[in-house]
Amino acid sequence: MSASENDTRSSKPAARGMRRNLATYGDPGFSLFLRKAFIKAAGFSDDALDRPIIGITNTFSDFNPCHGNVPRLIEAVKRGVMLAGGLPMEFPTISIHESFANPTSMFLRNLMAIDTEEMIRAQPCDSVVLIGGCDKTVPAQLMGAVSADIPAIQLITGPMLVGHHKGEVLGACTDCRRLWGQHRAGQIDEAEIEVLSGRLAPTQGTCMVMGTASTMGCLVEALGIALPGSGTIPATHADRIRAAEASGREAVRLAKGGPKPSDILTGTAFRNALTVLQAIGGSTNGLVHLAAIARRAGLSIDLAEFDAIGRKVPVLIDLKPSGDHYMEHFHWAGGVPKLMKELGEHLDRSAPTIDGRTIGEVADAAEDVPNQSIIRTAASPVKPTGGMAVLRGNLAPGGAVIKHSAASPALLKHTGRAVVFASVEDMVRRMDDPDLDVKADDVLVLTNAGPKGAPGMPEAGYIPIPRKLAQAGVKDMVRISDARMSGTAFGTIVLHITPESAVGGPLGLVRNGDMIRLDVEAREIALLVEDAELERRKAEWQPPAHLSEATRGYRHLYLTTVLQADEGCDFDFC
Repeated sequence: MSASENDTRSSKPAARGMRRNLATYGDPGFSLFLRKAFIKAAGFSDDALDRPIIGITNTFSDFNPCHGNVPRLIEAVKRGVMLAGGLPMEFPTISIHESFANPTSMFLRNLMAIDTEEMIRAQPCDSVVLIGGCDKTVPAQLMGAVSADIPAIQLITGPMLVGHHKGEVLGACTDCRRLWGQHRAGQIDEAEIEVLSGRLAPTQGTCMVMGTASTMGCLVEALGIALPGSGTIPATHADRIRAAEASGREAVRLAKGGPKPSDILTGTAFRNALTVLQAIGGSTNGLVHLAAIARRAGLSIDLAEFDAIGRKVPVLIDLKPSGDHYMEHFHWAGGVPKLMKELGEHLDRSAPTIDGRTIGEVADAAEDVPNQSIIRTAASPVKPTGGMAVLRGNLAPGGAVIKHSAASPALLKHTGRAVVFASVEDMVRRMDDPDLDVKADDVLVLTNAGPKGAPGMPEAGYIPIPRKLAQAGVKDMVRISDARMSGTAFGTIVLHITPESAVGGPLGLVRNGDMIRLDVEAREIALLVEDAELERRKAEWQPPAHLSEATRGYRHLYLTTVLQADEGCDFDFC
């Protein structure tokens, strides 16, 4: 973890309450007078307006069932703020749901980060409660909050409860993918898959497996930016409402003296978060998001350090897709505090948290639940090493990531023939072609699916098994791309290849029939083609046409400024 030299935050004391962030009219006195005149139109008294103002982000949307409980959470946050003597003020920001974001949610994450940052800056918030849950929301909020750098506390919407079908417990979206694969293979008919669509996500809240939303819920506790124990409470449980009230109370205390995000989100905090990310078998997306948040804090994530952590830290949480259980089970087994207690000296126990305690004090106070088997000990881990590995080689000079805790052990050292898809559209068009030249031991390669290439780095890295192989019983193959995949997914899948193919990365030089070697233990991903041939191909390479076709609007901004996966896919000017 290294610090940037261009941190330009001002040390000048900020005004408080209604005097904070005044609109510019050339006369501060008039600005305050006008502000009070308009806010009094809403019925506020002078007594209310003299109190610390606590902003509350409202990310509710009818398109976002992950945030379906946000109105109740806001009500509880407001109650906590008022009980502590503050004035709660909610304001809307962008709301992003994975399934309702075209072209991808990642395409919109940075826009939400800018929206959140500028709304915090523009309005007179002495502190802010960030309410989020769905995958890109929490990273976007933390990116915005650390850039604005006023006291902030993260409140997670929480995971949904499990579903049931024919006596089987179901979890979105690990089982979504498994069951859809069975449907593609002809093992589940249209009528049953329609029934399943109503049973996989039975309540409001985020996915209840260790997907990206659950990963971020754990990481905000590891970072110390959320109340201990609050990241894993089910969305529909009364404790979730009580956590919202407590967050509102805490926000008033923060408004009176901090700490600010820059005081909490230090290099030590990020190292702790990387450790927890490995120990939970977390989403590969978590690494991209941590890199983006760290960059906003003037820091950088060292992929080599992350890989070294993974060689020492075991997977201790028995949750799908790396294990067998679900988030509600993890929570009732003791949640993140209990996990941190088991991690012991793998964590820096001196790191501060938002409620004034250290990580060590939070861990020491964790509940011990007898006879639980969800949170393992170091002597009895789910996996002996961490959930992820960082790969390098001539195919990924800037690195690539594999979630080997959810991969097929037999494929972690494999050499196979490349079957190349030139884009997501090409993959969709040809994947189910019965004449596709593909065998079970081939390596499926998807190009032009990175940050610029798709654009938006879609979760297309979970390349489907070609239908004719799925029908023959093939469950997993080595799959390689510059895309992402959902944290809920499983398989031997190499992701985030950097630099991406659309900017001239070696992945774009792979041709059908090339041999590719994957060796996870050696941390290698290699294209077995002579250097001279690669140079010849590079000389012929042309960038995708869409990179120059977007000449206006947000798409132009995104394509011209988005960074690569190893830097978090943030904009280069942020």
